Amino acid sequence: MATKLSILLCFFFAFTLTFARNTPSTATADKPTSNVTRKNTHVCDPSRFSDLGLDMKDFAFCDPSLPYEIRVKDLVDRMTLNEKVDQIGDTATGVPRIGLPKYEWWSEALHGVSNVGQWNSVASFFDDVVPGATSFPTPITTTASFNQSLWKKIGQAVSTEARAMHNLGHAGLTFWSPNINVVRDPRWGRALETPGEDPYVVGEYAVNYVRGLQDVEGTENTQDLNSRPLKVAACCKHYAAYDVDNWLGVDRTHFDARVTEQDMKETFLKPFEMCVKDGDVTSVMCSYNKVNGVPTCADPKLLKDIVRGEWNLHGYIVSDCDSIEVMIDDHKWLNDNPEDAVAQALKAGLDLDCGNYYTKYANSSVTMGKVKEAEIDKALKNLYTVLMRLGFFDGSPKFENLGKDDVCSNEHIELATEAAREGIVLLKNFNSTLPLKSNEINTLAVIGPHANATSAMIGNYAGVPCQFTSPIDGFSKYGEVIYEVGCGETICKNESLIYPAVKAAKKADATILVVGLDLSIEAESLDRVDLLLPGFQTQLINQVASESKGPVILVIMSAGGVDIGFARDNPNIQAIIWAGYPGQEGGRAIADVVFGKYNPGGRLPLTWHENGYAEMLPMTSMPLRPVDSLGYPGRTYKFFNGSTVYTFGYGLTYTNFTYNLVSSTKSLHVKLNKFQHCRDLNYIEGSYKPPCPAILIDDLKCDDHTIKVEVEVQNVGNMDGSDVVMVYWTAPSGISEAPIKQLVAFKRIFVAAGGSKKVGFELNACKSLGIVDFRGYNLLPSGGGKMVVGDDLVSIPVQILFER
Repeated sequence: MATKLSILLCFFFAFTLTFARNTPSTATADKPTSNVTRKNTHVCDPSRFSDLGLDMKDFAFCDPSLPYEIRVKDLVDRMTLNEKVDQIGDTATGVPRIGLPKYEWWSEALHGVSNVGQWNSVASFFDDVVPGATSFPTPITTTASFNQSLWKKIGQAVSTEARAMHNLGHAGLTFWSPNINVVRDPRWGRALETPGEDPYVVGEYAVNYVRGLQDVEGTENTQDLNSRPLKVAACCKHYAAYDVDNWLGVDRTHFDARVTEQDMKETFLKPFEMCVKDGDVTSVMCSYNKVNGVPTCADPKLLKDIVRGEWNLHGYIVSDCDSIEVMIDDHKWLNDNPEDAVAQALKAGLDLDCGNYYTKYANSSVTMGKVKEAEIDKALKNLYTVLMRLGFFDGSPKFENLGKDDVCSNEHIELATEAAREGIVLLKNFNSTLPLKSNEINTLAVIGPHANATSAMIGNYAGVPCQFTSPIDGFSKYGEVIYEVGCGETICKNESLIYPAVKAAKKADATILVVGLDLSIEAESLDRVDLLLPGFQTQLINQVASESKGPVILVIMSAGGVDIGFARDNPNIQAIIWAGYPGQEGGRAIADVVFGKYNPGGRLPLTWHENGYAEMLPMTSMPLRPVDSLGYPGRTYKFFNGSTVYTFGYGLTYTNFTYNLVSSTKSLHVKLNKFQHCRDLNYIEGSYKPPCPAILIDDLKCDDHTIKVEVEVQNVGNMDGSDVVMVYWTAPSGISEAPIKQLVAFKRIFVAAGGSKKVGFELNACKSLGIVDFRGYNLLPSGGGKMVVGDDLVSIPVQILFER
């Protein structure tokens, strides 16, 4: 997400990570003199009103004894049309005559507090007062931990730093994160920002990270969710079916995603539904693209009917930046003029425009009769209710003591390190080469374009990190490091640097090759055209591996998968590690894994395809299921059945785990009444078709139908370690619409060497065993399905029986 006019600036800023912000504006130039100094008091402070020559008692919106609904109505009713319009852009100008200050809505916190945004209006920034914030691994790496509690804990740490920065006048309270788009195609440039290819995992990540950002301890179960206090306000984006940025001339501001109702409900909407319903997120951002011919930010079905209606959003809907301009200039939507487009968006349910079209044209749109002023009133009520829940008006005593010492704390830096360790995935370990023994290693050749990585480790939508621990910094604690870059840069167009790298490998006791991708290859507005390592990186790896004196460990930094089948099959490369983009402490985490201070347990959140996959179908083909008539394969592990480099969920450890089934539900009996009718399903020709193929899930009492599975996980190796217990469901055989398999539950557990742990799952049949048919119905099918735990370590047949 970035403004259309400033996207190049924003991208450049995120990529280069300039370690100082522009000179602060007058409003933020004052430097606090103590650990906790509020730059601005909350709105309803009597001294503020007194300074403005106003008596706060005259304004009901500052009466804390009144419900938010009444207070917000009082606030909105006091504004003129011109004043209202000035508050529905990302920079709300405020209304001084009634004591309402300005507010900047745009802040980012994808994996730490960020300063990415419009140069003149982003709310979060760094300077001498707050020089940096903890930079956690990018979401794709954190997701690889498959650890829900870690995701929530990171959200809590980020929101603590955000609140501290807000107290110091260095951040807002509304953060447009996380990005929860499913990675449908391995070439998508924004994979680093997302939780991967599985909609259920993406939704679980969204719920836990959002809860970490938003929840105020002790108030999570407030009955009136429109008044539930917030630590900061999160935003799930980009809604919906957004996963093409810029591929072979097709860009996001022109792209029309042609999506079936089946794929929409099953894949593209599922994470957003979980984010709103289970995470109670306070904001959803609509995307640049069209969906089936309609711009998402002007689609009342997507915004008003689904997000606010079916899912009951307690908050506001915001546009991706300059989306209304995109509707006019790029989509040519209905040949609208600005007033028409603004009216369309307001009536569709778009509350806040990241841009200036609302503030420029909403007034004239109302006076021309294209939209009612009441639509603006609704938007303002949604917006200011969120700010009241954040304490913007009344203060937040629970957080007012947070200050500079709470940003970049040792606790948060250690959490960033732990997150990087948990997200690292061991892909190959021939003859148990790893972990290396420090007493046998004196010299290490650390080679590659990422061997001395700093800013590359933190990806995009990053702020200024507290510090960096590069790979050579991390490995220097375990031995003498001989550093050779091997490539001039990640694109690796200069092969002359390979020879010095080979010489270094010949002298060292072990060689660590740190290669991969960066924001020059995969990023916002930049999709990939192949799945290969760039330039001469493959040549560097092979030549170094052929001449290395000691074992060779290949470390890949990337978000999307790369075709490293050559390295997987090369006996001269003993081990392969995927580190994703591991954040500010990435080098420390990688070294700790290589030398066994930490036993890796991460799993791939994406399928790693062979390069030929990218040549089989265009990015613009949206169906998840195979398109046989065009020869297109299926997408993601759920629908692709060809050969891969590494599968979704793959990951090794330094120990061995075995599973034993303790107990399970063998059959599910569903008693039907006369009002529950059988639904038809398409079956593969020749397959058995039950008399009653399926029942509409909306007709079932879902709490009455559960499946239980309990397994005992034993660590039969010699090293303590973590295992991710993954539970897949395979629908009854023969159903043509059904996925090959789908993940329905997972849990990361720690088991000491020689020990065991029982892990139980209780699955709601409606949520876990259902399928979406081609009509868009969510159905529970009958027949014999199968629950699989792990990599087919435990297989449990489950019969779903309908009875009258």
